[in-house]
Parts: sequence; structure tokens; C-alpha cells
Amino acid sequence: MTDQTRQPIAVLVTDEDRAKLEHRDDKRALRRFLRNRPAVVALIVLIVIVLLTIAAPLIERYRYDAIDLRARASPPSDLHWLGTDGVGRDVWSRLLNGGQVSLVVGFGATLVATLIGTVLGAISGYYRGWVDMVIMRITDVFMTFPSIIIMLTLAAMLPRTVWTIVFIIGGLSWTGTARIVRSQVMSIREQEYILACRALGYRDRRIIIVHILPNVFGSLVALVTFAIGSAILTEAGLSFLGLGVPPPTPSWGNMLEAARNLDILRNMPWMWIPPAIMLVITVLSVNFIGDGVRDAVDPRMVI
Repeated sequence: MTDQTRQPIAVLVTDEDRAKLEHRDDKRALRRFLRNRPAVVALIVLIVIVLLTIAAPLIERYRYDAIDLRARASPPSDLHWLGTDGVGRDVWSRLLNGGQVSLVVGFGATLVATLIGTVLGAISGYYRGWVDMVIMRITDVFMTFPSIIIMLTLAAMLPRTVWTIVFIIGGLSWTGTARIVRSQVMSIREQEYILACRALGYRDRRIIIVHILPNVFGSLVALVTFAIGSAILTEAGLSFLGLGVPPPTPSWGNMLEAARNLDILRNMPWMWIPPAIMLVITVLSVNFIGDGVRDAVDPRMVI
């Protein structure tokens, strides 16, 4: 057979072959993540914090809302490892249970914001035209208003529960995600394999979910992890202002509210230093994990 008569051979990739390739890529990403020591240490620290908060009913020595006026404002001791607050509640128990609230708000609000931003950004970037114009103008409106003022207003008007705080923070924090997803989708939709999917008659929903969004994941990881830390700090700020989770339910934010009292700030540091340390460690751990996952998923971003 001469070169003129040779015809190109089409190579068919089965679903099984595609699964093997994806599994191999996942293994490589995992190995890259495990070589990132700060990210691995941060992951271990975050897992320990999550396990401690989940196991709070088992390892707490007193109930977080149990009042003992005889032991009020006591410094750390054998009976109360981290001391007690102004009405005799155990700080160790409140720290563990407060972590549950802060972590639920952080991860829950980020999940809400990511879902809203990803859906709107993907639709806007894929369809473009008037759809893109409408969604982006709505996004601009949300970005124009000062979110902290809207959060304070909604927190004051709505029932003060954990899930209310989750949806308030998540419902006002999706604009950055939407813009990033939109820009990525607009770029990816012009790739040759997306044009091939359209030529094969794939539905838009399948193209977006199966072929476009997985390629946006790497760009979203860092943003999502920073959003978790931001949501935790936002809840702490709302609680510090008295508009977060209502007492006696503890959170790291409303435990820090005690620091507004100058006498407590100076003479009873055990009431506010532990939650402040937990906030810093948790946010730093989440950020380090995000950097590690981003570098593992998209090694081109490693400097």
C-alpha cells in the first residue's frame, strides 16, 4: 500500500479506557498532593479539629450550657482545663461545640455559594448573548451593594439559626465564583473537543456537566478554600456583633464577643484566646489545603 492510498485510522476510546485514564490522572494528582508537606500537615490538623468537634459529646467534661456560679470566671485548672466564663460555663466544652457551628457555617455557606455561582457562571459563559448579559447584570447588582450591611440587616430581621446564617452568607458570596466559572467556560467552549461534542449531537447539559465543568475545577479549588475561611470569619464577625448564632449555643465568634469587655480582655484571656487560636489554625489549614489541591490538580500553576 502506497502513501497515497493510506487512510487515517480512527482510534475509538471506550468508556473503560477513559475510566482508566482518569483513574491514572487521579493517582498522579494524589501523589503530587502528598508531596506537598504543608498541605498534608494542614489536612491532618483540619481532620483532628473536625473529629474533636464531632466527638464533643464524648470528650466534653461538662455540658456547654451548664452554669456553675461557684466556679464562674475560674482560670484553667484540673476541673476546667480551659477555665470557665463569667457565669461558670466550661470553656473547653464550649470551644468543642462552638467548632461545630463555625465549621458547619463555613462549609455550608461555601457549598451554597459555589453551587449558585457555578450554575449561573456556566450558563452565562456557555450560552452567552442575552443570557450572559442578564446574569452578569444581576451579578453586578449583587456586587454593588455592600454585602456586610445586607448580612447584618438580614441577620437582624430573620430567625437567628445556624442555617439562616449559612444561607445569608452563601447567598451573598457567589459573585466571584460566577465570574471565574463564566470566564473559564467561555474559553473552554471554543476548544475543538467541545465543537466535536456539538457535532455529535450531545445535549448542552451533558457538554456542560461532563466535558466543561471538570476542567474548571482546578481554577475553582483555591477560590472555594478561601471562601471557606472567609465564611468562618464572617460568621465570627456576625456573632461578635451579636447577630450570629444566639446564645446559649456557642460558636467561636460569640465566644470572642467576650473580648469586647476590657476587663475580660485583660484579666481573663482564657475566655477568648482559645477560640481565636482555633479560628486562625482552621482558616490557615483550609488555605494550605486549597493551595495543595490546586497545585496537584493543575501542576502548571506550581511556581
